[in-house]
Formats: sequence, C-alpha cells, structure tokens
Amino acid sequence: MKNQLLEVEKERFFLNDECKYLIRGIIPEKYTVEAFLDGEKLPVSMERQIAKSAVERFKDGEMLGGQRVEAVVDLPQDISGYQWLKVYAVFEKERLEWFHIKTEELLKKRGKPQFYIEEERVNQKDHSLILRGWAAGSSHVQIRLFDEKKQPLSVAVQRNARMDVEGMFQECVIDREPGFYVEAENLTGRFLYLVMRQDNGKKSVYRIGLGRKEVLLGKAEKYRRKALNYMRANGMKALFVKAARKLAERTNRPVDYAEWLPKHLPTEGELQKQRKKEFPYAPKISIVVPLYKTKEEYLKQLVDSVKAQTYTNWELCLSDGSGKNSPIADLLEKITKEDCRIKVIRHEESLKIAENTNAAISIAEGDFIAFADHDDVLCAHALYECVQALNEHPETEVLYSDEDKMSIKGNKFFMPHFKPDFNLDLLCTVNYICHLFVVKKELLGKVGLLRPEFDGAQDYDFIFRCVEATDHIYHIPKILYHWRSHEDSTAENPESKMYAFDAGQRAIEAHFQRIGVKAEVYKGEYLGLYRTRYIRDYDPLISIIIPNKDHIDDLERCISSIEQKSTYANYEYIIVENNSTEEKTFAYYKELEKRNPKVRVVYWDGVFNYSEINNFGISYAKGEYLLLLNNDTEIINADWMEELLGYCMRPDVGIVGARLYYEDDTVQHAGVVLGFGGIAGHCFVQQPRGNTGYCHRIICAQNYSAVTAACMMVKKEAFDKVGGLSPDLAVAFNDIDFCLKVRDAGYLVVYNPYVELYHYESKSRGLEDTPEKRERFAKEIATLESHWPEIFAKPDPYYNPNLTLKSQDFSLKRL
Repeated sequence: MKNQLLEVEKERFFLNDECKYLIRGIIPEKYTVEAFLDGEKLPVSMERQIAKSAVERFKDGEMLGGQRVEAVVDLPQDISGYQWLKVYAVFEKERLEWFHIKTEELLKKRGKPQFYIEEERVNQKDHSLILRGWAAGSSHVQIRLFDEKKQPLSVAVQRNARMDVEGMFQECVIDREPGFYVEAENLTGRFLYLVMRQDNGKKSVYRIGLGRKEVLLGKAEKYRRKALNYMRANGMKALFVKAARKLAERTNRPVDYAEWLPKHLPTEGELQKQRKKEFPYAPKISIVVPLYKTKEEYLKQLVDSVKAQTYTNWELCLSDGSGKNSPIADLLEKITKEDCRIKVIRHEESLKIAENTNAAISIAEGDFIAFADHDDVLCAHALYECVQALNEHPETEVLYSDEDKMSIKGNKFFMPHFKPDFNLDLLCTVNYICHLFVVKKELLGKVGLLRPEFDGAQDYDFIFRCVEATDHIYHIPKILYHWRSHEDSTAENPESKMYAFDAGQRAIEAHFQRIGVKAEVYKGEYLGLYRTRYIRDYDPLISIIIPNKDHIDDLERCISSIEQKSTYANYEYIIVENNSTEEKTFAYYKELEKRNPKVRVVYWDGVFNYSEINNFGISYAKGEYLLLLNNDTEIINADWMEELLGYCMRPDVGIVGARLYYEDDTVQHAGVVLGFGGIAGHCFVQQPRGNTGYCHRIICAQNYSAVTAACMMVKKEAFDKVGGLSPDLAVAFNDIDFCLKVRDAGYLVVYNPYVELYHYESKSRGLEDTPEKRERFAKEIATLESHWPEIFAKPDPYYNPNLTLKSQDFSLKRL
C-alpha cells in the first residue's frame, strides 16, 4: 500500500543553480526524503506542499494517507564519475525508493533551458506547422526554427506572458514572456528543429517531424520517452495506473476550439438560406474601415469577407489615411470598380486613426454603422445575424458580438472571447465589447464622432458615450469577427501600442466625469485592464451583521481580523446569536461587548432560518450600509470595507460581493452564475490563488446575477425596498434570491475582486449529508425557481450560452 503512495509529478534542475535538483510528488504520511549518489548520501531539503485544489488533493482515493512534498537535492558540481541518483522516502527503519535517474541523463539536462510543447500541429496537405509552448532559462531564451540542414527559417516567433510558467520557477526571475507561438507554411524536408538558446550559449533542441512517417515516429518516440521516464521514476505498476487514468480522462478533456468552431459556423446550405431570406426590416449597414499602408493580403481578405456576407444591403466605406503615394492606391481603385457598394475616400496627408475613421463615417449612408479594423475579417453571417437581431428587437441601438483571434495568414482561429450581455462594470475594467460593434447612425449623431485625443482607445471612448446615451444594447452570443493576431497587433502583443492603454485609462475617467461619479482610475494587473477607486464625500456607518451559533473561535478570528487590519473606522457589529448550547459562548458574548463598544449581541430564539436570522439582526442595525458576513471568514486586505463601500455608494448599485478563498488558497467564490450545478453556483471554484481565470475575469470588477452572502454589502435602502431576505428559503439560495430581488428593483450587483477574504466554509452548519437535508435542499431549489421562473428559463445574462454549465471554469460547452 505504501508503494502506491509514491509518485513523482515533477523533477527538474533549478534554472539558476546547476547543483540543485527539485523533485515534487507524493510520499506516505510521516515519511521524509533521503538522496544518494551511488551510495553517497547527499543533502536534501524537504517542504510539504499544500494541494492547490481539492481535486489535486483527492484525485485518487489511494492518495489518502499520503503527503505532497517538494524535495531539493544538493548535487556535487562534478557528477560525471557517478552512475545513479536515487531518492528514497524514509520513516524509521523503512526505506522506499521514490525516484531514480542515471547521471548521464542529468548531464544532458543540466544548465539548459527548460521547455514544454503544448501544441504541435503538422498539416501535410499545405506543408504548414503550428507550434505553441513555453521555454524558461536562467537568462533570456532566444527561440528560432531551423530546417534539417540546420539553416535558420525566416519565421516570426510570437512571445506572450505566462503567469502559470512564472509561478513554476520561484528560484529566479525568468523572461516576462516565456510563452511562444510559431506558425510556418510552405515547409520542405523531413524535419525541423526548434532551438531554444540562453544568453550563455547553452541550448535545448526539439525535433519536429514533417512527413507522415516522421510525424508518427515522433509521436511514438515522445510517448515512449514519457512512459519510460515515468516508469523509471515511479515503477511499472504506477505507469499502468496512470495509463488507465489518462484513458479515462480523454473522455473528459476540455473542448478544443479548433474542433468546436467549424461545428458552430453555418453550413453552406444554411448560408444559402440566409442569402434568400427577406427581412421585414432591412436596414443598410455601413462598414467603416480606416486604412493605413495596409498589407494588400490583409485588405483583400477583409474585402472578400464583406463581399461574402449573406446579407447584401451593405456598403463598405474605406478611408485611406496613408497620405501621398499610398501603397494601396491601385488596389483600392480595382476594388471600387469591382463592386459599387465599396466607397473610398483618399487623403493627401497621413491621418491618425480617429480622424481616419471619422472620414470613413463621413461617406457612410447606412442606417447602422459597423466598425472593423483594416487587417481583420468578418464571418459570412455577421451582418445577417445583426439584422436578424434588429428585427427581433427593433428598439436596439447598439449591437456587439463574440469574437476570436486569427493567425497571421488568416487560416487558424483561437482564443475565443465569449462575452456576457451588457456588463457596465466589466466595461469599466476592460474594453470587453471591442468587435464586432454596430451602432445606429441616429445615436452616433447624438454622441458625436470618434475623438482624436483618445487615439489608441478611440473605440473605447466611443463605446462609453454610446452606452451612456441608450439602454437598448443587444449582445449576439456568436463568433462573428476574427481579430488578426500579429506582432504589431494589440490582439497578441499589447506592448506594441502602450499609448493605447494610457488613452484607455483616460476614456474611463472621462466616462465617470460625464455621469458625475467621483473616481480615480488606475492600470490593472495586465495591460488593457483597469481598476477604479471611488471617492467618497463622507464615511457612512456600516452595520456588520454576523450570525453565530457557538464556534466562538471562528467568531473571534473573524472579528480580530477586522479590528487588526481594517482601515475604515465607522462601523458597528450586530452579532445574531442563534441556538448556541455551550455556556462559554454566552460568557464570550458578554466579554466581547465589554471590551468592544462597537459590538451588540442580539438573540434569535427561533429555529434556524438564515433569512429570518439576518432580517432580525438587521432590524437592530443603524447603518446606511449593511455588511452580511459569515462568522467563518477572515479578512485579507485592510481596505476591504472601503472597496465594498466605493461601489455600493454608487446610485445604480445595490449589492457588492467579494473574492473568497478556501483555507488552501483556492477560489471559493468569484461571483455566481445561474445554471451552474443545475441551479446556481460560484465561479472559478478551486482555481489556485493567483490564477486570473477565463479572460482574466477572476480579477475583473464586473456585474453578476448574484454574489454570496458570506461577504455581501447592501444598501439599507435597497434592502428595505425588496423586503429583506425571503424566509421561505431557510438555508440555501437565500442570497441568490435576494440578489435577484435587488436586481429586479433596478440595482446592479457587483463582484469586486479587490475585496479578499478567507472563507472556512461549512464549519457553521455542516453539509447536505442526510436524507432530511437533501429533501430540504430539493425543496429550496424548487422554491427559488418558483420565485423567478422567467429568469431561470433563460441563460444567465452575465455568462455566455457557448460556455459550459457543468463546471465553473468558463470552459467551452461540449459539442
């Protein structure tokens, strides 16, 4: 049994120390680690690791009784005279072999860059290659592609930031952009070589087979090496167990977007039907595009995608801001002769993007204006979907769609952005609307043209002005736009246009100024993300409502963390005692009230009903703002109350929630989506702290349908308006129901990721683990649905119907 608790998950050299070898994996509980080089004992340091998620900790029942550890072995500088490194798990007189490796294998790896290939696609038909992965070294790692004659290929290697990779190498700072993406075409020969070279000249080489035989042999060799390495480290039995597990996991692997997209685009037959469709309302759509020395290949692809539209009442308005001697003048002349719906305005002087786009708008005669970039592509059904939406929702003045990224050559599609319906606070965090964006020309006339002072984020500023002027905003949850990703594009290389992010910050500031909200805007954790801090005119009283039954250690930890860390001073506590049985609990209440004048304990004498208990406690509250808080929480950041209050004091906001972690630093709550788990559930559960989630949404302030009441601030005015929490939901879903009531009253619900707490969940009342509790749980599901039948009949507006409801990670819905 103990041998089954031995597994090596990772083994590697330190990047900055060739004498330190790291081994991470599982050994039996209470065991320590010893290492030997041909019988010579080596120094070893061992540290127990906290599992990053419950799934990791309990992924296999056989791991119960084991511990995940990280051991660092100190090797001598010269190991050439040795044969084997062997590492053992040791307890008292028992020694179990955990890991072994030949020194010749260590020497091959020592000092070289470490890398991982995540995607390798060879297409024998068009002789193309896509390669994606990461590389890390003790210094900058240069990545180049060579042919089988060892000659360098002229292929762009796109680099990107990877927080997950940075987190793997804690011993030193690695490249800011360790990720790489390579796309090559018209390849010849049988092999290519990916060479990753550090500044000191040491390199790692990865061979890629191009021919069918070489590809198959390469895959076979890759799997053989992985299996052999795993068997050497863990033994034959462990290899068989892992193989069986991998086979089972294949059926549950994440959906591949490259496979998903073709199945969700219209078929040729469907496109033909669209071409024949006659809409009752058939507005002309003007697609406006600013051009500046555009590559002919890109411009042709854009124009072809417009001409391929199944909805034909369009015009393409091109403004060539390239100036005199425009390199695309001849192509533009040819394009306009081929289709009378294509119009061009030329300029003697070079134009920047806002005035160039405005020039295109000046020749537009359509009822709606659609915006596109000069190097991107529209899906064939893009305008059809827009017009269909306008017929179904004739009041619409603004439309936007989902989008993805497109490779340089325009033949590969990846990184889809499946967006929520209109989400004001997400828009104030990131320009999530972006493409495709369509606006009614009458509305454009009211809000004005694009403003040159916001060049780089002129679209962001324009979107803000549009959504301020109308509530009739419609989101089409379909991929209608392909955003080309290349080295100069902000789609793949944000730093290529740093000025754009400064302009984006000013666009948000201008939005707040126009609507009369005092706020300061800062750049967020990533380029393109922003953070808002609201400025208060005064510090209102906050009433913190904490229900409690015994568990005085939890309550003390909760209150102590508030008292010791909080920088906000104007608050009171209402502790709602409910059904405690221990005498020390009541003694603690008296002592607490005596030492802290902010504390008041009130006594609920009915049966447990979370809604009624909170409503009872709130009846004693004096604050303008109520802070519902579980007793099994502990605050992390000192300005948590200011962050909650900043959003909650906005007139349009009723409720603000927080980012909560389990004790093991994994996410417990980052917003709530209706439909998760069949009814409603928390977002990004068990994601490691530091992960940012799908499209960085863990770290984005945004609107959700609901947030948990484990930490929830609500306006007293909003609480009174909806009549508090619903007593017919005694234990579960009362916070979901309450959020829906507040939303129904016209307020927004905001998730603020900058309010962080630990939540030691379920310590207060246990789990749904008896027939009686399960029956009550089922009844409360039915009660919640009966309160909101229309809401639960539709997809959650703050989610996207293309994403799965079977997990909380915002992954694609299975085909």
